[in-house]
Amino acid sequence: MSATRLLVLGVVRMHGSAHGYQVRRELLTWSADKWANVAPGSIYHALKKMETEKLLEVASTDGHPGGPDRTAYRLTHDGETEFQHLLAKYLAESDDSAQGAYRLAAAVTFLPALPRDKALSLLRHRLTQLGGQRASATDLLEHGTDWGQPEHVTELYRLWLASIEAQERWLRELVARLGSGHYVMADDDEVAFGTPG
Repeated sequence: MSATRLLVLGVVRMHGSAHGYQVRRELLTWSADKWANVAPGSIYHALKKMETEKLLEVASTDGHPGGPDRTAYRLTHDGETEFQHLLAKYLAESDDSAQGAYRLAAAVTFLPALPRDKALSLLRHRLTQLGGQRASATDLLEHGTDWGQPEHVTELYRLWLASIEAQERWLRELVARLGSGHYVMADDDEVAFGTPG
C-alpha cells in the first residue's frame, strides 16, 4: 500500500470532511509530493477508491458555477480503523525500500494521532527490526565476497549498513524525545496535530 492512502485518510480525518482540492492543497503545502512521492492525480484516485471500499463517504456535494461539483468526503468507521491500522503498521514495520521510506514519512506526519505509549511501543518494535537488519548487513560485510560476488559489491553492504545505523540513531532519539514528553499526542490534554475536525 502507498503512503498516499494514509496521507489522504489523515487529511480528511483532520478536517472532518474535505474535498479533493483541499486534500491536494494541504499535501502540497507540506511538500508531500517530494518526501512521500504523492502525485496530485493519485489523491483523487485514492478518494474515489476509498469511497468504493466504504472507507470514505460523501459528506456533501457543492456545485460551483462554471466548474465541476466538489464532493467532500469524511471517514467512515472502517476508514478510521484503516487509518489507525496503516499508521501503526507504517511506524512499526521496517522496510528499506523506497516505498517503505515514503510510508514511514507519512506515518511520522500523523504520529501525534496515537497515544504516547502506543507510539513508543511501535517505534521500539521498529528499532528491534532494524537491529536484525544491522546484524544481516554486518554479516554480509564480513562474508559478502565469500560467495563469489565482485569485491566492489561490499560498498552496497556498507551503504545499507550506514542507512540502518542512521535510522536507528534517529529512532532512538525520537523515542527519547517522546518518552520525555515532547510533542502533543492523542492522549494529552492539548489538541494534537491531526485530531479530527
